[in-house]
Amino acid sequence: MMQPRVQPTKLNLRALVFWIVIGFFCLVPVYALWMGETYPLTYFGRILIFALCALGLNLILGFGGLASLGHAMYIGLGAYSVGILTEFQVFSGWLHLLTAVVSSSLVALIVGLIVLRTHGMAFIMITLAFAQLFFYIFVSLRNFGGDDGLSLSRVSEFGSLTAQPWAVYGSILLCVLFVLWLTSRLVQSRFGLVFRATREHQSRVESLGISTKPYRLVAYVISAQICAVGGFFMANLNGFVSPALMSWMVSAELLVMVLLGGAATVFGPLVGAVTLLLVEDGLKLLTPHWPLIIGPLIVLMVLGSRQGLWGGLTNWQRRRQDASCKKALGKEAKS
Repeated sequence: MMQPRVQPTKLNLRALVFWIVIGFFCLVPVYALWMGETYPLTYFGRILIFALCALGLNLILGFGGLASLGHAMYIGLGAYSVGILTEFQVFSGWLHLLTAVVSSSLVALIVGLIVLRTHGMAFIMITLAFAQLFFYIFVSLRNFGGDDGLSLSRVSEFGSLTAQPWAVYGSILLCVLFVLWLTSRLVQSRFGLVFRATREHQSRVESLGISTKPYRLVAYVISAQICAVGGFFMANLNGFVSPALMSWMVSAELLVMVLLGGAATVFGPLVGAVTLLLVEDGLKLLTPHWPLIIGPLIVLMVLGSRQGLWGGLTNWQRRRQDASCKKALGKEAKS
């Protein structure tokens, strides 16, 4: 018997929003060059860096169910890899980046072996404890600015384009796009399927003869590396590093970005980062009491769409497609 053909929904709203957001960030350097201003590159570059770090956290939070309050530690490690090497008159950008990735990997490997023995609230508190430990370590480093932070005498050097603000912005944007692609491929791979299964029921996965610890540890290390790269970019964008980058408040802000945009979605953290930072900066222009407004506003946003903004849009798109399919099936059945 011939099956009736079902026409999919013509308007793919998710794809439209995706390309609008990506297209906007791609046009920022064009606008900056046209207007002769560098501020848009700095402002939206900062948003992209936080989006990059949120994507890193989402890898373990959204797809692995590991809520970490310590990922700001890796942002700080990436930033101080630039700051400390610069103090020793080492300006090679490749060496800065390599140091950021290697140092964060080693710390994440050691920390991961400890924290991944725990679950739930214990995992949250231990990651927070490690982050605070590193925060106070770097506060005590008076030779590198201590609590006041450290200004960079020169940014990381990658050749003749190093000093160009649009080149720094373009590098950040390309890195975000790469991490989006990497995340989408990773979560659909065999590794990603096993790791996502551990979020639902770790003991059942282990009952199949699969050791889950290596999967969770590798995901934790990759997540830390992404945040460290974000710290590397933050140091070069601001020309300044500070222990404040390791504050638990930064980790909490990343958590909010992931949950607001949609955990366990590839594009959600970027949407969450853009939304949170734009709303936050907009409220700062309106009133000095902006924290009293943004807190309840975030709660309302999360309660309004428990899957986050991007997750809610995905569910709406799916329901719309299902309704369209049912309508098409009904018409063809009648005919």
